[in-house]
Amino acid sequence: MAAMRRPFDPTDWPRRAAFEFFRGFDKPWFNVCTRVDVTALRPALAVAGTGSLTLALHHAALALANALEPFRLRLQGGQLWLYDVVHAGTTVLRPDGSFGFAYLDHHPQFPAFAAAAAPALAAARDAPDSFAPRSDAHDLIHCTSLPWLHFTSFSHARRWGGEDAIPKIAFGRIDAEPGSGRHWLPLSVEVHHALMDGLAVGRYVQAFEALMREPLPWLQGAPVEPLNLGVSPIS
Repeated sequence: MAAMRRPFDPTDWPRRAAFEFFRGFDKPWFNVCTRVDVTALRPALAVAGTGSLTLALHHAALALANALEPFRLRLQGGQLWLYDVVHAGTTVLRPDGSFGFAYLDHHPQFPAFAAAAAPALAAARDAPDSFAPRSDAHDLIHCTSLPWLHFTSFSHARRWGGEDAIPKIAFGRIDAEPGSGRHWLPLSVEVHHALMDGLAVGRYVQAFEALMREPLPWLQGAPVEPLNLGVSPIS
């Protein structure tokens, strides 16, 4: 399916000055790492009976990227574009220790997302030639997982001098906090500073935190609506 996009005119954009300032930087991306309380997620998955922890995290990350406009903005050919819908590309570890890529379509409801994403992950895991990145696709967010590390900082590989404005999300190892019963997930969000500021990333993380506090409704199919999570829209 062809990606649907439309030109985004920055003329009256409140961030126009920041856009023009940061777009020319050699390194225009910034990264925020935090930890999110995911204590309620595994019990809710057991009750919902659908999907896995990995699928739940990817659905939350992708649903919020679609709900918050700055995460659908892209730079291509020197022009700003706004995509109607973005999907997810994620890394998949294979049995031989190498990794490939799986591409997960956005579905507003988690059961539909999980039903489509689970076989996509399995196919990438089992295919010997699954290292096939879609380098020319912009209607994506890039995700990766490091389940071996409870990281406190993160940096992605980049091509210098290009127009890569795709948001990049990383999940780390979930650790239990001794004595509290809390389980914490490292979360990294890396974005292009010409397209958004700390406000947008802060709203994204706040909404992700809210989804993890009360995961059962959306795991059972309720749509993800940032306004219902106490997060106002950004334009």
